[in-house]
Amino acid sequence: MDMQMETVLPDLSLDRGWMLTRAGGGPSLPMDFPNDIHSVLLAHGVIADPYWRDRETELDWIHESEWLAERSFDFGALGDGRHTLTLDGVDCHAVISLNGIEIGHLGNRFMRHDLDVTEVLVEGSNHLAIRFLSNSRVARDKAGAFPFPVPHIHWNNRLPHYNFLRKPQCDAGWDWNIALSPVGVHGGIRLRRSDAVRLDDVLLRQFHEGGRVRVEIDLLTEVARPVETEAVIRMDGQSVVERFQLWPGGNRSTLSVWIDNPRLWWPAGHGAQEMYDLDLRIGDQSRKLRIGLREVELLCHPDSIGNRFAFRVNGREIFMRGANWIPADALPARATGEAVADLLDSAVMANMNMIRVWGGGGYEPDFFYEMCSERGLMVWQDFMFACNLYPAADRHWLDMVRSEARQQVRRLSVHPCMALWCGDNELVGAIGWFPESKVDRDRYLAMYDRLNHALEEIVEDEAPGIPWWPSSPSVGPLNFGDSWHDDTSGDMHFWDVWHSAREFEHYRSVQPRFCSEFGFQSFPSARVIESFTEAADRNVSSEVMDVHQRNPGGNSRIVETIARYFPFPDSFDDMISLSQISQGLAMKTAIESWRAAKPRCMGTLYWQLNDTWPVASWSSLEYGGAWKAVHYMARRFYAPVMVTAQPDAGTGEIVLYAINDMNEPVLLNVTSRSVRITGEMQELGEWSQPCPTDKAAEIARLSPDSLGQDAFLHFDWSDDGGRHQGENDYLPKRPKEYDLRSPEIAVEPGVAADGAPQVTLSTDRPAFWVTWDLGGDTIWSDNCVTLLPGQPRVLTALRQRRADLPIRPPELRALKGW
Repeated sequence: MDMQMETVLPDLSLDRGWMLTRAGGGPSLPMDFPNDIHSVLLAHGVIADPYWRDRETELDWIHESEWLAERSFDFGALGDGRHTLTLDGVDCHAVISLNGIEIGHLGNRFMRHDLDVTEVLVEGSNHLAIRFLSNSRVARDKAGAFPFPVPHIHWNNRLPHYNFLRKPQCDAGWDWNIALSPVGVHGGIRLRRSDAVRLDDVLLRQFHEGGRVRVEIDLLTEVARPVETEAVIRMDGQSVVERFQLWPGGNRSTLSVWIDNPRLWWPAGHGAQEMYDLDLRIGDQSRKLRIGLREVELLCHPDSIGNRFAFRVNGREIFMRGANWIPADALPARATGEAVADLLDSAVMANMNMIRVWGGGGYEPDFFYEMCSERGLMVWQDFMFACNLYPAADRHWLDMVRSEARQQVRRLSVHPCMALWCGDNELVGAIGWFPESKVDRDRYLAMYDRLNHALEEIVEDEAPGIPWWPSSPSVGPLNFGDSWHDDTSGDMHFWDVWHSAREFEHYRSVQPRFCSEFGFQSFPSARVIESFTEAADRNVSSEVMDVHQRNPGGNSRIVETIARYFPFPDSFDDMISLSQISQGLAMKTAIESWRAAKPRCMGTLYWQLNDTWPVASWSSLEYGGAWKAVHYMARRFYAPVMVTAQPDAGTGEIVLYAINDMNEPVLLNVTSRSVRITGEMQELGEWSQPCPTDKAAEIARLSPDSLGQDAFLHFDWSDDGGRHQGENDYLPKRPKEYDLRSPEIAVEPGVAADGAPQVTLSTDRPAFWVTWDLGGDTIWSDNCVTLLPGQPRVLTALRQRRADLPIRPPELRALKGW
């Protein structure tokens, strides 16, 4: 019996030094991976900016073509070991050749492909080639060859049949995304040397028992010959060593270590993000991991309403405040670590503790989950299926999906941010969207069940200690009902306000147990619009503005809503600004209402956090990462301790609720006043009340008559030490029904004690949604605020962002009567 050698051998990176050629001829261009072909062509001046005006369809020749990437590399003595070419994130149909011999035909963007090249690799010079096929052509061919139609969401997907491809579904276009269908390699390419044992995957489990944690590690290996070898894990000053007998093929070796007095990892706002170093080795293969210890549960048991949907972390129920994440850029090469970190930092600054990685994008790279773990952002992770029907009757396709899911479940098990594995986005609803499935629902439901059951079994078999949920939205397992309109159980997608052009107040008509999608659109800032338009395009009904609006009728709906709530703007810039205020008012209405329903509702994730390109959309961070008005408002309506005013539909009273998402009860002092639009104020009451952590607390009830004519409610709160915590307001009428006039706002620049820039804003009369430097590269402590006479507001610069777009000078804007 062989004894496995223990010398750790490094991988050979093959990421750099490639040449790219369009199949059929053309110039050769140097490129490195990770990269996408659009970005290479752009860098070398072959194409111009894909995001400019209406250039999108001019670039269809890229995804319709085949491309050849080649490079040579020298290799020394082969030795007695085995060599594996590992490619991660090949997008997606590609033929791999080494020294003129085909070694793999790949077809899944979401998998790591391990190709044994021991018999093909030679000493000296080797030639490696990747022939990228046209994913669009492959999709059409696969759809044509399938025995019956498998419909796709054609009103979102400009490029057809991408439901047959295992690549981001939004690459074919979405109601916020450009349809470029990028091609490339988005992970690494490396040559791995191993002896008998090759370590492919690591699966981590945690068992929290009696104040101790047992960390269990599965080492998933591929073994070439029978071997007895040693495995070691080192963590928290401990070493565990075991010997294993391994046999040819796949093996699973399990080790565990007990951690006494564990330092727990907590979501943002609930404790520290404690992390441990974990080193492991089996034979000559090693890994270094950074892990956190936490226990996460999904509570969905029956109650008097229906069934709960709440997350419990380390024994504590936590209200989830956050948004949905889509790919950081439509061009993968631009989704750098720096860009992703900027977006995640902004999420945390807006008091978020969860983001949902939506199922129409991609599983993110390891650095994304590492960043989420470092920041305390929990991740609701969809499997990558969205809004389509899928060919799960094809056994080969379904087996490939199983392999994909196993790899991803194992890979992500090591990240403490992981809170949920969800089967898909809106696939149950999609069964009712297409003529074919409406006529023969059973056939397509059976295909869906095959896919969903396969994913569920993998999560159960791998048992990563991360809860499973079948779909989003869903009432619960094996329930294929209408979860869009059921607010008694499960998670909910509530889109009636946007898609049905309902008033914002309609959000109050439901009380979800957990709302994982809802949103309202706005235009991006003038700065972003200038980055993709000519001056003549800057009209909301221009052809170019329509191209950068992917939801049919979206721009008209934005304008219609502005007219519903606000005086109609005089200029294009005013239209942009008011669209963002409108979006913020929509999200404030929904989220404050649902937070006031705690614990019936235990989470809100609005659609969406970020943009993939410059576009009118539901995002709170526009393309490039600048904050829209709604993101500043989210910093307030997602504050851990917040007071809101809600109308009682039965009595007409205005009810003040306090919400406390902290770990301990707080004592709040709340003061309210009626403010006339001319500036006169009348105190309405002051209350001191403890606010528990488990439910919203009713503070007071006010008669609507107590406000008087042409007045609104303004209130603030402080803690038991008298320290100001926040303020809010409530307008019983729509803004346009007030005699707003034009406030005189004074701006006084200054510098904080730590040297940070400041600006002090003051007004002669009430001014709503006053914004300073909106869309700029400075993140301010507050923005989009209500100013009252005699009460100046100081805005302090918190941080500077990356600046990839043209700079505009800071600008002051306030809602006024036009």
